[in-house]
Amino acid sequence: MHSLTSMLQSLTCPIPLQRYPQVLLAHGGGGSLMRQLIEEMFLATFQPETAWQHDAASLALSGDRLAFTTDSYVVTPLFFPGGNIGSLAVYGTVNDLAMAGARPHYLSLSFILEEGLPMQTLWQVVQSVQAAAEQAQVRIVTGDTKVVDRGKGDGLFINTAGIGTVEQDSFIGPSAIQPGDVVLLSGDLGRHGIAILSAREGLAFETTIESDSAPLAIAVLDLCRQVPVHCLRDLTRGGLASALNEIALSAHQTIQLETNAVLVPEEIQGACELLGLDPLYVANEGRFVAFVPAPAAAAALDCLCQYNPSAQIIGTVTDDQPAQVVLQSPIGTQRILGFLSGEQLPRIC
Repeated sequence: MHSLTSMLQSLTCPIPLQRYPQVLLAHGGGGSLMRQLIEEMFLATFQPETAWQHDAASLALSGDRLAFTTDSYVVTPLFFPGGNIGSLAVYGTVNDLAMAGARPHYLSLSFILEEGLPMQTLWQVVQSVQAAAEQAQVRIVTGDTKVVDRGKGDGLFINTAGIGTVEQDSFIGPSAIQPGDVVLLSGDLGRHGIAILSAREGLAFETTIESDSAPLAIAVLDLCRQVPVHCLRDLTRGGLASALNEIALSAHQTIQLETNAVLVPEEIQGACELLGLDPLYVANEGRFVAFVPAPAAAAALDCLCQYNPSAQIIGTVTDDQPAQVVLQSPIGTQRILGFLSGEQLPRIC
């Protein structure tokens, strides 16, 4: 017992406590602080295999390749244009499975409820969960409920886990990316983050901006059947720019984007300009990027356009160093897209 106590006392938290004595909202925002927390605390402690460091871990059990993922949802407000915390929890979990090339099958669902939450609110969320599960073709098979003191839980939090089966023989992840690969974006950007912000702050725009929250597995599985796919990533916290930075660093490749190829709707662009936000970093909940070999790019685009006409080819992969994300303008200038240094939109999922 004494040796264990001594060992624990000798361990030092890898996050610099003199700079971050407490968890900040930015530690969950998809930027550099979040990456530091994941790499220096969680990955360093749990030491997962490289193939598991993705949205869902691809596992081999009893002859089947399984994908397993977990997530937590703390969005505020609980209801927003285009969805609520219940549908978001289902779609977010099945989308993480889909990014591993897996067909989602089963979810667990745990509710952390704050004392005083209206029962009608909980009922609406539960009904939304069931409707979303039916749309995503998954079943809720287990769960848990906890209640915390009034003022300690912000109404309602949801934790999920999901299991799916991987239907491709090839591995899908950043390590499979090759120079020359083409990057495709499955739709326009910025809807979820702006929908959340407008609901939270009571902002009124000329048109109602709804979240893009939706299940992605059907489109992804169709894409994987038609063309070889090297990597997939959904664009949640930190948006397109943060997701591509994570991939570039993991793949040790540079990703070059074409400015005009990235579609941001006029109403989203206007809202971002008004609020001082960069739409490339605004969260999405129904969009993903796919990396495919150049010869398969046209077929991949045709496939994605069947599900969203705004899908586009947005860039290519090069082996330039250092690994980074570069935005190429029509006049030949370049902008380096780095990680956010702080939090752009807190509590968006």
